[in-house]
Amino acid sequence: MENTEHTMAHHTGPLAGYQAKHFLWSVSDDGKVATITLNRPERKNPLTFDSYAELRDLFRSLNYASDIKTVVVTGSGGNFCSGGDVHEIIGPLTKMGMPQLLEFTRMTGDLVKAMRNCPQPIVAAVDGVCAGAGAILAMASDLRLGSPETRTAFLFARVGLAGCDMGACAILPRIIGQGRAAELFYTGRAMSADEGLAWGFFNALHPSEQVLEAAQTLAGRIAAGPTFAHGMTKKAMHQEWSMGVDEAIEAEAQAQAICMQTQDFRRAYEAFVAKQKPVFEGD
Repeated sequence: MENTEHTMAHHTGPLAGYQAKHFLWSVSDDGKVATITLNRPERKNPLTFDSYAELRDLFRSLNYASDIKTVVVTGSGGNFCSGGDVHEIIGPLTKMGMPQLLEFTRMTGDLVKAMRNCPQPIVAAVDGVCAGAGAILAMASDLRLGSPETRTAFLFARVGLAGCDMGACAILPRIIGQGRAAELFYTGRAMSADEGLAWGFFNALHPSEQVLEAAQTLAGRIAAGPTFAHGMTKKAMHQEWSMGVDEAIEAEAQAQAICMQTQDFRRAYEAFVAKQKPVFEGD
């Protein structure tokens, strides 16, 4: 497997002009909301070695993006993502030795780390098939919108692997609960859209033809807020998983004191005094 750790230099600057190779990348008119569209609709948008690596590098680069404030992840053709491509990933994995296999599983895990560590809130717009690594992409997002047709399957057990992958045993139980996650992991069955909504996996369901627009609207609404503070919120939610309550309260005291130094905090106060709606600028 080639080493694809090379695509982007880490420097602060705009990412709006980024040219994606293995999926589609588009940015809203105001330059704040980026949409990543997995675009192999004839195969239900599976991932390949190359698209995994490019996604990992792109989410890492979002740490340094001066323009993008929120990210939407979706798939084309009525499906989200069918997971790792059977012919381009699963087949080759059966022929690899342990060092190569570990290189691959660490790379896929690094994608989840990059999604959790970038400051931008990520909204997944999920329609149709959302399976395997596709279910992980949705899980690793901050918010998820689905459609009534969505079927989400952590189907690793069905291909002879552990039901967990890419951090799922840590993350999914925190979203839907330990017992529900265990059932999905052990059986590999698809979670229906209604179950996903009732269990808190989905924030809302929208008709198939409206789910992407709803996600982009939600992402735009978040991007209009105090985006520096949103980045602090995301970091706090991530870091506090492994903190005691006292440490978490102290960490939040420090984070909030930092946010109180921002111009957006001052803007909000001045707008309130003037009985106006604040216009946040992210600084």
